[in-house]
Amino acid sequence: MSTEKDLQQLLKAMSPELLAGDYVFCSLPLANYGDYATTKPIASFQEAEGLSLVMLEEMAKHHQLDYQGLYRCISLRVHSSLEAVGLTAKIATKLREKGISANVIAAYFHDHIFVPSARAKEALSALLELSDEDG
Repeated sequence: MSTEKDLQQLLKAMSPELLAGDYVFCSLPLANYGDYATTKPIASFQEAEGLSLVMLEEMAKHHQLDYQGLYRCISLRVHSSLEAVGLTAKIATKLREKGISANVIAAYFHDHIFVPSARAKEALSALLELSDEDG
């Protein structure tokens, strides 16, 4: 699978998909990478303040972890290059126009946008709009 760098092609082919489930962001001040593996996080980041994990809400509840807010994940199905320029900015701008916050995580193959659960369908529509506008 080849990677795409061209912004117009990325927007045209992004094919946003709303994943099932509510996700939460947890901060674990005394934890290190690998701790809490049983929560099955889909993302982690070791920060100076501790370990940040993104996981399904049900896992956080099961493990009695604190979190604030519920988020849905919209995955872009296009294989974007890690060197692509402007995709995150275009997405953030479009969602800002709708008053929707976005937390973007770029993984190796795809970009994943976490939006407030209550606004997920609206965010998906906005991204589909963006793809049609610029595609």
